[in-house]
Amino acid sequence: MSDQKFQPFVPDDSKMAEFTVKSVLIGAAFGIIFGASTVYLALKAGLTVSASIPIAVLAIALGKLFLKTTILENNIIQTTGSAGESIAAGVVFTLPGFLFLSSPDSSKYFSYFTIMTLAILGGMLGTLMMIPLRRSLIVKEHETLPYPEGTACASVLKAGEKGGDLARTAFLGMGVAVVYAILQKLFHVIAEAPTYVTHLKNKYLPSARVNGEITPEYLGVGYIIGPKISGILVAGGVLSAFVLTPLLATLVPADATYNQLVKLGLNPDKYGWNSTTHEFGNNAEAIYRAFIRVIGAGAVAAGGFITLIKTIPTIISSFKESVGAVKNKDVTVAVKRTERDLNLKIVLFGSIGLILIMSLLSIIPGGNVGSRLLLGLLVIIFGAFFVTVSSRIVGLIGSSNNPISGMTIATIMSTCLVFLAVGWSGQAYEAMALVVGGMICIAAANAGATSQDLKTGFLVGATPRNQQIALFIGAIVSSIVIGWTVKILDTPTAELAAKGVQHAIGEVYAAPQANLMAVIIKGIQSNNLDWQYVMVGVFIAVVLELCGVKALSFAVGTYLPLATTLPIFIGGFIRGIVDRQAKKENGSQEDDDLSKGNLFATGLVAGGALFGVLAAILTVFWEDGMKAINFEEKLSHNLGESIYMLMGVLFFAIMAFILYRIGSKKEKILKE
Repeated sequence: MSDQKFQPFVPDDSKMAEFTVKSVLIGAAFGIIFGASTVYLALKAGLTVSASIPIAVLAIALGKLFLKTTILENNIIQTTGSAGESIAAGVVFTLPGFLFLSSPDSSKYFSYFTIMTLAILGGMLGTLMMIPLRRSLIVKEHETLPYPEGTACASVLKAGEKGGDLARTAFLGMGVAVVYAILQKLFHVIAEAPTYVTHLKNKYLPSARVNGEITPEYLGVGYIIGPKISGILVAGGVLSAFVLTPLLATLVPADATYNQLVKLGLNPDKYGWNSTTHEFGNNAEAIYRAFIRVIGAGAVAAGGFITLIKTIPTIISSFKESVGAVKNKDVTVAVKRTERDLNLKIVLFGSIGLILIMSLLSIIPGGNVGSRLLLGLLVIIFGAFFVTVSSRIVGLIGSSNNPISGMTIATIMSTCLVFLAVGWSGQAYEAMALVVGGMICIAAANAGATSQDLKTGFLVGATPRNQQIALFIGAIVSSIVIGWTVKILDTPTAELAAKGVQHAIGEVYAAPQANLMAVIIKGIQSNNLDWQYVMVGVFIAVVLELCGVKALSFAVGTYLPLATTLPIFIGGFIRGIVDRQAKKENGSQEDDDLSKGNLFATGLVAGGALFGVLAAILTVFWEDGMKAINFEEKLSHNLGESIYMLMGVLFFAIMAFILYRIGSKKEKILKE
């Protein structure tokens, strides 16, 4: 259908309240909440979950109970709030890389003000570049680009307007997650990561390790992403834990592992190195840190790049069509409310302003104004290209499948090649390359989310100009808190500080994508990369693609510890059972976005991740009190460590069973 024939839910001539103070404030508050929870989840597991639908559900609930909001106000709430999740993902996937670069001086850029500034600029870049693309991608291609999350969010908003209880199940999930997290993260009645490791001299599987961080957020993420993706993720973990680790434990002497850890800048004593016997107390972890992560980094890089290469036809066509649409734009000013975008002059002057701000701010890496000016120009050039790419890709396959890592890797490699072309090589320019990659990652992530929001607005009959302003506000407000959350989570506990650890990121939080970006930058700029291990990972990804398996998810699973991917897989396994039952009974599986199980899982993710952030804050500011209410030592002593861990597994099983029961209920949350 053409855009002339399409009729939105709210007519164009409607005078309904939309861009109001309460809608912007509530949306900004949700942006802060979901931005903080996304930071925690992305640092721990390298994964994120779309925030638009949960925010829409909560907005409807608050609107009905207290705020008396209209459907257009609820749309502004979810639009403003969703910016926090996307920007947080872009920040966490790249900027912690400052801690992993060759030069120790690079860590000084991992400051609150630098993180906040880059987050704001990257977020605004993603929204700016989407202004001229909205009509060509969202409106003109309404039939060909479905924007699945945006369409689903519009369905939620319309259903909320018609009536139906959408929020109760999501709130129930949050409640279960908070109670579970209190028992686990405050009182430590539930073990955080039950573990079983075979001995180094085991005849069959030396140093094999089975463990799991049994948290509500991982269970919820697994249910949301489903059995296929979670199965591929855990398959990567199985390869690392039961193939690569036992093989390396058999073939590689402990001294070689020791030397590799030192080469990577890691302290072997953290893994129980005994200088007398030349053995590790925790050999599985030592091998993981020394070899597996480098192999996994190669696999992730190759998986991201392969994904990007496979989308080249889409990239070329979308860029041509978008440029053509801007050139051929009608000179007559659109007067319809549902066609009012921000003026294109804002895009032009905003881009120029972004370049000038980057060139003048000394908190951004770069020795002088000229070098930072080059960074700004590269950001605008790559930003215009990859924002277009990101928007079209998420229009086809959804934001969850957006190959942001591949785009960021391509940006970083291109930036490093530009640097080498102008004679910039060595450690001094690593941080500058990361800035360009980081801002493009943030912009591409935010552009994907912005596209979904604009699609939602198109379907419900929102004013695009109001949504675009809301996205700018959401980007700024959430970035202020995202930077603070990252720094809080990076603060080491007193116990870690006593061991000489200066950053919790890299120790407590894996930050897998950021580590990968640092590895690539160091490899190109300083030629200090263990290519033999990287190439093993590269060809693992190639083999998987040749077998018809999407390599990126498997590669992330190879890089992450099994402790992360196993509980995620359990959530996905439950989803598979629920979908199979629904298909058997109804002939089709439940609606992905509106089923009870999905909303309950969303609540698990939000509640677990938010309480994880709260627990981290309490650990930093109330460490003595946290120790006083920690019952782990007493329970382990009285029950025995094995029983204590089994008790944790039992609690996790109970929560998983609750998820299964709610997900398998026949009745729908809403009926159109």
